[in-house]
Amino acid sequence: AATAQKCFLQIGGMTCASCVSAIERKLQKEDGIVSVLVALMAGKAEIKYKPEFIQPLEIAQLIENLGFEATVMEDHTETEGSVELLITGMTCASCVHNIESRLMRTSGIFYASVALATCKAHIQFDPEVTGPRDIIKIIEEIGFHASLARRVPNAHNLDHKKEIQQWRKSFLCSLVFGIPVLILMIYMLIPDGEQHGSMVLEQNLIPGLSVLNLLFFVLCTFVQFLGGWYFYVQAYKSLKHRTANMDVLIVLATTIAYTYSCVILVVAIAEKAEKSPITFFDTPPMLFVFIALGRWLEHIAKSKTSEALAKLISLQATEATVVTLGPDHSIIREEQVAVELVQRGDIVKVVPGGKFPVDGKVIEGNSMADESLITGEAMPVTKKPGSTVIAGSINAHGSVLVNATHVGNDTTLSQIVKLVEEAQMSKAPIQQLADKFSGYFVPFIIIISTVTLIAWIAIGFINFDIIQKYFPNQSERVSRAEVVLRFAFQTSITVLSIACPCSLGLA
Repeated sequence: AATAQKCFLQIGGMTCASCVSAIERKLQKEDGIVSVLVALMAGKAEIKYKPEFIQPLEIAQLIENLGFEATVMEDHTETEGSVELLITGMTCASCVHNIESRLMRTSGIFYASVALATCKAHIQFDPEVTGPRDIIKIIEEIGFHASLARRVPNAHNLDHKKEIQQWRKSFLCSLVFGIPVLILMIYMLIPDGEQHGSMVLEQNLIPGLSVLNLLFFVLCTFVQFLGGWYFYVQAYKSLKHRTANMDVLIVLATTIAYTYSCVILVVAIAEKAEKSPITFFDTPPMLFVFIALGRWLEHIAKSKTSEALAKLISLQATEATVVTLGPDHSIIREEQVAVELVQRGDIVKVVPGGKFPVDGKVIEGNSMADESLITGEAMPVTKKPGSTVIAGSINAHGSVLVNATHVGNDTTLSQIVKLVEEAQMSKAPIQQLADKFSGYFVPFIIIISTVTLIAWIAIGFINFDIIQKYFPNQSERVSRAEVVLRFAFQTSITVLSIACPCSLGLA
């Protein structure tokens, strides 16, 4: 059996626990996948797979087929370093071949792939033997120019800015049209006095259409299609891949309530009814207001956690002074390099007030270092030859020379960032149970709602008196069938609507 490898994917578009369970279920069915762990908060998945059966890009494709966005994150494997370079000056395929074959002949490089179209090179190497600076030097010796492809620190994947704006828009839109609906509902509940204004609202503009229903219809239409647009998009993606999430339930409940109301209005107008029917136009706006508010708050909460990570990432130094030493530690030359280009074994000079760019050991000089970012201890710590220093901590007094032991993603700070991300990714067993449950929850509610509808229709036609109780002052003109159907619909839509802001998903 081959050893399993690990890959990390960044996943966009997950909204709730049932999205997570949909992805986990889908992936676990595939051959060659050993384990799947999806983090809703960090928007990440950690997947162990057998490389002879499946590759990370195929896994990403499987997730994209479910309607999410997925990208394979840069290799997190501890054993090898990887670097992405921008190479300029390539003109044709033979340039590409030149660079690739030259790199592959270099000891310490496992893999090199150069793309002519994007001018990018992807290189995996053994950090013990070589590093990004040496690789750039080799490429420049052949006559091309290479530089680091700067990736924005992975904070932007976590800030949820787009989602926050999107749900805020959805919430405010639902609210603008939802508040008048709420006022109208309350206004209608005021008991009828002699000179009561609600009579004005109940007067018919044309037979079968009252002022009230017209207002409801206009307000509800706006909410349904402007405020509820994102729900429709998500529900469509979900259904396309034969899974049902909370969005499907919300869209179902509101669309049925809206359509049913429109239909009975049209029927009433066609029949020129004296009294406009009771509609359900008040259901969708209320639901959308609450759920959009919930989603908006949820993304704000997520972005707060991510902000802490981004701040942590921003504590890292950006540049380092790498020096070449002559006999007895005299400095022959120094050069400023980006911190990503520092290699294991480099000698780095840190001046007073500067940040240590990498983890390492002091080889020359005495100083004090402020390590409060890691330890919380404000007193500076003495550093002398042989002491270890932590990337991101501040050099207080003297100038020191440091031998780099951990660079790039292996520094203490990077590891902390990674641990925080991983802590977001690990799930409590009860949460896995909730995820599993919510996968079955939606179909279950739809079935119950249908059963409710059929049951009440049956009861109504067998024994009308039971339903009569709920409509004591029923006018004679309305047929029994209509009363039964109206009541059955009310009960089944109630079941659907009540299940919408699924407390499990929210919790």
